[in-house]
Amino acid sequence: MLRGSVEVKGLLLPDEKATLEAGAQLANELSQELVFLHGDLGAGKTTLVRGLLRSWGHRGVVKSPTYTLVEPYEIAGRSIYHFDFYRIEDPAELIYIGIDDLLRSDALKLVEWPSRGASALPEPELEIELGIIDGGRVLNVTDHRV
Repeated sequence: MLRGSVEVKGLLLPDEKATLEAGAQLANELSQELVFLHGDLGAGKTTLVRGLLRSWGHRGVVKSPTYTLVEPYEIAGRSIYHFDFYRIEDPAELIYIGIDDLLRSDALKLVEWPSRGASALPEPELEIELGIIDGGRVLNVTDHRV
């Protein structure tokens, strides 16, 4: 489905299982990138991240870091930071979580609601958009690395 090219437009994900599988397939293409995750509440951003993390061997809970702003993971020698900026009102708030150091790290950085922290964030290598359509989801991936 995603192998060979990360550019994806209009991929239909009919259910949660398909969203988890798409996350697992994206995991094959990622290492230390900054990835923006766009979509309305309930569009499946955290589900996609859950699929990615599980494909690398994570067996614990994967929740949206809406209140903590960042959830760090160490899996099979990889560092992953899962951010959620939904509650950010001013990008300057990100200074308090050490955003500059986290973004400069060798970790994969997955950011939900990046528009809320836009002025504090560099351009991403990948942008993933999930939309709700007919009870399922539609996935678009834009690769800025090419």
